Amino acid sequence: MNWFWGSEGHHRSIAKAISWRATGSVDTFIISYILTGHLKIAGSIAATEIMTKVALYYFHERIWAIIPWGRRDRQAALARYTPR
Repeated sequence: MNWFWGSEGHHRSIAKAISWRATGSVDTFIISYILTGHLKIAGSIAATEIMTKVALYYFHERIWAIIPWGRRDRQAALARYTPR
């Protein structure tokens, strides 16, 4: 499938998915705890959403990696900012 190939590597997309999900899971845990008042329920909610959202974010990143909209030409950008 062509949508797996973009300017970012798979390892970078995985690392970004994990770091973003960790941040999101802490947020989910805090909100769940505030709403329920139970650590066990808040932990269950946070743990469940980790599994689904890492996969969703990874595929989201891979799709955006092949979309050229809003990207600058790397060579032109380097030439612009390279001291002469």
